[in-house]
Amino acid sequence: MTFVVNAVYLAVAILFILGLKAMSSPVTARKGIMQAGLGMIMATAITFLYPNHEGSGLLFFGQGKTINLILTVIAIAIGGGVAWWLGKVVKMTDMPQMVAVYNGMGGGAAALIAAVEFARHENLSPVVSTLAVLGALIGSVAFAGSIVAFLKLQGIMKKTWRLPAQNMVNTVLALVAIVLGAAIVLLAGNPALPAMLVGFFVLSLFLGVILTTPIGGADMPVVISLLNAFTGLAVGFEGYVLGNPALVIAGIVVGASGTLLTQLMAKAMNRPISNVIFTPITGEAQAGGGEIAGSMKELSGMDAAAMMRYAEKVVIIPGYGMAVAGAQHKVWELTKILEEAGVTVKFAIHPVAGRMPGHMNVLLAEAGVPYDMIFDLEEINDEFPTTDVALVIGANDVVNPVARTDKGSPIYGMPILNADKAQSCIVIKRGKGAGYSGIENALFYAENTSMLYGSAQQAVAEIITAVKTLV
Repeated sequence: MTFVVNAVYLAVAILFILGLKAMSSPVTARKGIMQAGLGMIMATAITFLYPNHEGSGLLFFGQGKTINLILTVIAIAIGGGVAWWLGKVVKMTDMPQMVAVYNGMGGGAAALIAAVEFARHENLSPVVSTLAVLGALIGSVAFAGSIVAFLKLQGIMKKTWRLPAQNMVNTVLALVAIVLGAAIVLLAGNPALPAMLVGFFVLSLFLGVILTTPIGGADMPVVISLLNAFTGLAVGFEGYVLGNPALVIAGIVVGASGTLLTQLMAKAMNRPISNVIFTPITGEAQAGGGEIAGSMKELSGMDAAAMMRYAEKVVIIPGYGMAVAGAQHKVWELTKILEEAGVTVKFAIHPVAGRMPGHMNVLLAEAGVPYDMIFDLEEINDEFPTTDVALVIGANDVVNPVARTDKGSPIYGMPILNADKAQSCIVIKRGKGAGYSGIENALFYAENTSMLYGSAQQAVAEIITAVKTLV
């Protein structure tokens, strides 16, 4: 039986890796999700035949095991049912919140595995105890941090909260948690262990909260990716604790891919990961260069329509404003009308646009935009000087020229989309205020930029109506 179980786990590992590879391209992403999903179903099913700790029977079958089997099946049915229902009803614009919640659940589950293993009062080896504690610490931080991320993304927590001497507090709490974890490993089996475990988990959860609350929306994509890596690492550790290869493999794959993605996104912002955590861009951030010269110039939907209808090339830059308004379908409708009129239209996506990695790509794909019309920053930035109109829809920091010019700005050095270098730039924006990071955008004051105020849904609909009269 052990041979069969291990053979299935090997097949699961292959499916996970192939699935992750396929997810790297929008063209094959659906296939990758199906492969990884099949792997997870196989891993869950074969676990019912996994040998128990004593090696004298199966994990869920045998004398006294029936109740565990029933409870496990009920838990899987409830969890699977809720996940299926949420997958059906949650809007694409709310996907970052759902990702944050699911990621938090993974971290919380890893932490609970460690708690259960210590509660058994079994003589765990020093290596297993150490990995259990590390998994519990990282999983608790990922759980609490992901819940805070959800509250921020959902708009429930509207402000960033920063303690006096925040970084010192973070460091002290982390050190105390590590020391307490070391004590748990050394005193495993001691009668005082339950109280120590409670203190350890409370401290770890609090650490996750205070690490995440100071971080503003501008850094949220990196934070979600980092928390995802934390969850994968925690799951991998707890898989070793349980002796379950599937959990080890899944944790390693998620942890490694999450870490690489975090590094890529931090690079896209030209900020080290430590800077994101310890010196976040908050809602109170300000550019350091003083007043921006020039003034904002408003235009009408008809003027915007005429500029794009008679252009040869238009590049559309979507941002969080498009996601909030759910305007991706209207944007695609506008694109098709312009293409029918002979205008070349492309989409430019910044790596950290939106509130999670790939947020804009997901929304555009959901609206039906072909993959070959969507370009990354490196692929399209050189085309802006030959672009007639750059249409910015709800994006802010990713098109802010101060990232190139103002050394006092918190986003100085961050690669941006060169919308300001287009012949003309139209910005759809809900109001005249600064973006989520609080940094004033010099693009809005540029000579070649005009502002179209209103929600993305309303503004694009107005442009569509006007364009139809010109076609």
